Amino acid sequence: MRTTETTEPIDHDRRRLLGTLAMGVAVAGATGMIPVRPGIAAGGDAIRAFRVDVPEAALADLHRRLAATRWPDRETVTDQSQGVRLEKLQALVRYWEKGYDWRKIEAKLNALPQFVTEIDGLDIHFIHVRSRHANALPIIITHGWPGSILELLKVIGPLTDPTAHGGRAEDAFHVVLPSMPGYGFSDRPQGTGWGPDRMGRAWDVLMKRLGYDRYVSQGGDWGSVVSDVMARQAPAGLLGIHVNMPPTVPGDLMKAILAGDAAPAGLSAKEKTAFESLSTFFAKNAGYGVMMVTRPQTVGYGLSDSPVALAAWMYDKFAQWTYSGGEPERSLTRDEMLDDITLYWLTNSAVSSARLYWENNNNNFSAEAQKTAEITIPVAVTVFPGEIYQAPRSWTERAYRKLIYFNEVDKGGHFAAWEEPELFSAELRAAFRPLRQSI
Repeated sequence: MRTTETTEPIDHDRRRLLGTLAMGVAVAGATGMIPVRPGIAAGGDAIRAFRVDVPEAALADLHRRLAATRWPDRETVTDQSQGVRLEKLQALVRYWEKGYDWRKIEAKLNALPQFVTEIDGLDIHFIHVRSRHANALPIIITHGWPGSILELLKVIGPLTDPTAHGGRAEDAFHVVLPSMPGYGFSDRPQGTGWGPDRMGRAWDVLMKRLGYDRYVSQGGDWGSVVSDVMARQAPAGLLGIHVNMPPTVPGDLMKAILAGDAAPAGLSAKEKTAFESLSTFFAKNAGYGVMMVTRPQTVGYGLSDSPVALAAWMYDKFAQWTYSGGEPERSLTRDEMLDDITLYWLTNSAVSSARLYWENNNNNFSAEAQKTAEITIPVAVTVFPGEIYQAPRSWTERAYRKLIYFNEVDKGGHFAAWEEPELFSAELRAAFRPLRQSI
């Protein structure tokens, strides 16, 4: 982390989460030595090894706050239409206070090759795992909200070592997982301007700083937006992208959805289903986004002061967006959800992550808003059944002029890599197979 002085006391604890060490010519990684190009180990291009070390006092403070929670009355309905149900959240918080162990995920992170490097004035945290297989394809994968790099950890093995997970050696990847600015262990922007376009440029700098002159990009949620941006920017060496939340809705239909209109005549069955899914989303389930687009600072006071408020804010999305029928524990374990929630809490990143919505006050499902017509490099898409909407092939082909792969799978949701890591990895192998001859 940079040593910029700040008046926020909590940042002193946040700084102690990071143990950065000077890095020489190479750093030992989980799969061997990670080569570093000459000249980047000094100055603004330095790559420094990284270790998570949360002070015990920060965990004790969390437990005190959990124990002192003032609970509201229970909901007056028998479903989740008013939000996270009291009984559900109380059970999760009891486990968080009494049974959950942050040190387990901390150890898992510290067993991986983690680094930070300064790009455009911010220290960017990332995991970098190289495959042992020859001719592996470099890939940068971007997480979303309320996710983090933690939602991607389970695909590292299948992607870097496909022969151990039902794949072929020639389908291997070198994997780079960055934390977006304002998220996790990356620096929090102190000014405006850190939206998807700037991230896309930063990710290209990161990949080339690591020595990857040719690579691919993947993302879901905000990661889809960043990958789409990178495809529009088309930096030299970016061979193609894969997204699992594609912006395919035609402009006229998106206007109808936002206006609350009924589905127009002439839509196919899948198009009508997609239209109605997004109509429901914007009418009933997008309040969190409206708040973060318009008032991230206001909503952030409660999320930064109360771990239970933060847990409810995030668990609500786990319940809605996993392929679980509203019961996220069917897709993710309690520990996995709490790992992610606790990461947000310990890094005090509720507000800084929410500001990304303010920075990009745009419609992430609209082909017109995301300017997909400007994309001229290959694009691959996988549609998961638990996604916020299931993009029809017809819209996807219209949105992406160079669509090279489209597949609808039978399980998994918005957090596809987290929920179904083997299936997700198989999709990436298939999607990018045509591009490997370019590396």
